[in-house]
Amino acid sequence: MHQQKLPRRNFLAGATSTALAAGVLAPVQARDAHVAGDESTQTGSQRLSLARLQNWESLGYGMFVHFGMSTFTGSELPDGRAPAALYAPDRLDVDQWVSVARDAGMKYIVLTTKHVAGHCLWPSKCSDYTVANSTDKTNVLEKFCAACEKRDVLPGFYYCSWDNHHRFGGKTPSDGGPWGRMNSFPETQKSRDELPPFTTSLYQNFQTAQVTELLTQFGPIAESWIDIPGVLGRGYRKFLYNHIAALQPQTVIMMNNGVSDGAKFKVDYAWPTDLITLERNVPPKNGHRKWREIEGKEYYLPGETCDPIGKEWFWVPGDKPRSDEALAKQFEVCRAGGVNLLLDVPPDKHGLIPDESVAALMRLRKNAKI
Repeated sequence: MHQQKLPRRNFLAGATSTALAAGVLAPVQARDAHVAGDESTQTGSQRLSLARLQNWESLGYGMFVHFGMSTFTGSELPDGRAPAALYAPDRLDVDQWVSVARDAGMKYIVLTTKHVAGHCLWPSKCSDYTVANSTDKTNVLEKFCAACEKRDVLPGFYYCSWDNHHRFGGKTPSDGGPWGRMNSFPETQKSRDELPPFTTSLYQNFQTAQVTELLTQFGPIAESWIDIPGVLGRGYRKFLYNHIAALQPQTVIMMNNGVSDGAKFKVDYAWPTDLITLERNVPPKNGHRKWREIEGKEYYLPGETCDPIGKEWFWVPGDKPRSDEALAKQFEVCRAGGVNLLLDVPPDKHGLIPDESVAALMRLRKNAKI
């Protein structure tokens, strides 16, 4: 499948329309009669226009980059206590990441700015647990956005709300608790152990400040990815969504719905959002259902499958890319099912995407005719 080229500037410029400039938080106004199931006459209640969201869908294929403290601890979900100096890539080459993505036919990249470890890949003024106090002090986000600009690839930022370092009195999923009762605090729960994971207002202020840094210091960001949104609570999540949209009206906001095929959307966990995640899954046999009724209104919500090229999100020794057949099949099923594929390709401890991953991506481009 040959994807239509959509230059970086053209995509990002698409959101500076008069309608968005007039009110980035207002629902899209209906221009035609609303007829259920007919996209030609639907506009929906979502923040972004159908044209904007369909431009994002036309990108089709992107790279997820999981890199950070977890690369060096060897654990995807570390306790957040490792010293900042443990982060120590010795041949960090962000330009290589972006060049590989471009050469593989990918149109955008989403980079983990802060994961569960809490370590930040930029010198945040909100914390000392950053690259500023690490062995390699490179501002990875600055390098990343410059590399994307140079190579005409769209940049995206991932930010994790599960933070084992910056706790501010909250409870993370690492502490246990009933995930199924996220955002619910029934009176029968008498002890902290019985509470589901949650964040405090102090942590939420911290997240707001960091997200503000991300969206005001590095230029236009095409996709803003918020992981583990359920710990934030509905009220703050709505505030954060609106805050992101106000800072960067053109960005497409992802509140991660979690591991699923996207058939069911967890409103209490991940709403509001512009997209639906299909984490470690492909669309159902009948394809991704883009029109959803949420609390009495219709929304157009495109889908994005995210999955590692191997088994693990972060690089670990011996984690090889999946077979050429498996990768090609996943790409084809995602595109046929109407969702983008965000394929995670983690750099190693040197700060480089391994040769075997590069080779697998180039074969995928050939096999899937990307």
